[in-house]
Amino acid sequence: MKKGSVLQVVVFLLALSMFSIVAFAATVATRPLTRYTKPKAQISESTRAKRHMSHLRKSRRLARSRARHSRYARHRRHRYYERFYTSSYADEVANGDVTAGEDPIVRAAAVDALGNMNGTVVAIEPTSGRILAMVNQKLALSSGAQPCSTIKLSVALAALSENLVTKDTAIALSRRHRLNLTEALAHSNNGYFEALGRRLGFAKVSFYAHQFGLGELAGYNIPDEQLGRYPKAEIDAKLGGVGKMCSFGEGISMTPLQLGALVSAISNDGTLYYLQHPTSPDEVANFQPRVKRHLDIGAVIPEISDGMAGAVQYGTARSLRVNFNEEEVLGKTGTCSRNGTRFGWFASYANTNVGRIVLVVFLQGGRPTYGPKAAEITGLIYRNLYDHSFFTAKSPTVPEPTSSVQSVGVSQ
Repeated sequence: MKKGSVLQVVVFLLALSMFSIVAFAATVATRPLTRYTKPKAQISESTRAKRHMSHLRKSRRLARSRARHSRYARHRRHRYYERFYTSSYADEVANGDVTAGEDPIVRAAAVDALGNMNGTVVAIEPTSGRILAMVNQKLALSSGAQPCSTIKLSVALAALSENLVTKDTAIALSRRHRLNLTEALAHSNNGYFEALGRRLGFAKVSFYAHQFGLGELAGYNIPDEQLGRYPKAEIDAKLGGVGKMCSFGEGISMTPLQLGALVSAISNDGTLYYLQHPTSPDEVANFQPRVKRHLDIGAVIPEISDGMAGAVQYGTARSLRVNFNEEEVLGKTGTCSRNGTRFGWFASYANTNVGRIVLVVFLQGGRPTYGPKAAEITGLIYRNLYDHSFFTAKSPTVPEPTSSVQSVGVSQ
């Protein structure tokens, strides 16, 4: 064999060997690449960014929750930790009362309903101004107290008299909340009456309040009666100005007799009587009503009647109906506190043709004292009076006829 041929054979065998080795290595090393291939991301945010955003959302929700809890906690602490230094209860509150000229049935009902509460009850005949009963006369004749929401009656009458509103006039209290006079009286809405007060202005609010008897004696020759107080100027804006005067009675001191005289005028279409407290049977027998002045409110009384009735039917005074439902009652509650003493007011009248009566219940004390409690006590008084036929027409007393007259009557 030629030398060139041998060389070609050797080269061919070497090439074949190398090819076999490469082919074998490629077969051994080949594996699926999908196991190591990371799929292409479908969103632009990274995992870290998504976690960060999720953390921010949770943080914001937590912050809002804590803020709500903090506001609630502050409100709750303010309400719960308000300290009172006057007791809601007292023994023998009627000691020292002069009772010889009072109606015994009305007085017994008032004493029984008041019980040991630290307060007073004044019952008035609205068609004459006669005080039928005054329990705890020392408190009733004192310098009075902040009228709280009962001042809303005076403000409502002033706004109606000035044609500022009717009972159906809605006032916007917020972007989504509107209220009319009837609902505002029934639920004793402060924002509504603050708005009325600002629209009226202090001069008109004060004028009508004095016309309705605030700041002056309500009684005629009643020993130890005091004036109460009505400011000569609008209270400081830091205390709420005229708005707070018209919603809470801020800066005003009103007596139970003054409130009773006003509600009596509402119930009798506008006659403001001097209140008189007979102290003996002779004074009762010789009683003569005394008119202080006639109020031009007859046309607007129906405009507040629905609100006063609503307070008893479904509003702040509905606790009265726990004890009494037989007759329609119209009224207004009041609750507020000052210098460690809470006040609870309720003034009302029974809307009947017989047994006309105005009741003012005023309580002072601590946490158990508030307007709905005064309304509950009033319901007990009405209940007792009703059970004693106070709201039933009385037949006139006819002297026993002699035998001769009787025989004539039979023959006729």
